[in-house]
Amino acid sequence: MTLTTTMPLETPIGTLVLESDGDVLIGVRLPHEQRHEQRHEQRDVGTAPPVLRRAAHQLQEYFAGRRTTFDVPMELDGTDFQRQVWTELARIPYGTTISYGELARRVGRPNGPRAVGQANGRNPIPIIVPCHRVLASNGIGGYGGGLAMKRALLAVEGVSA
Repeated sequence: MTLTTTMPLETPIGTLVLESDGDVLIGVRLPHEQRHEQRHEQRDVGTAPPVLRRAAHQLQEYFAGRRTTFDVPMELDGTDFQRQVWTELARIPYGTTISYGELARRVGRPNGPRAVGQANGRNPIPIIVPCHRVLASNGIGGYGGGLAMKRALLAVEGVSA
């Protein structure tokens, strides 16, 4: 297992844990997620790798309403299909939502909204890769951080759900 560096970040939705391999962002853990890596090193903002400091700064700007896009170098580890879904998620503009069915159509799987939803749920870099912008056709749908968190993230973007 590769040594990863983590850094906590206090946000309006709770403490996020940012993860890096030293060069790129590889994860954003939501407040409820408890992963137990065998090899990681926790840093504060002053000693964290530049990519973690950059991600923290951009997330703080996002929550303050001053950032609508992210440009943090990242690596999304998953299957080809998952990466295809996550790439499409990153194309959903700030303040916009789409349905799981629409996301399935966009990745060439019009009959696969459930598979798209599962890939969406495995997104290792939520918020920056905006899986919260995907809604069920009959309502808000699910979210790994819970529906209150999904509503809060959408509210940051001026969307009521």
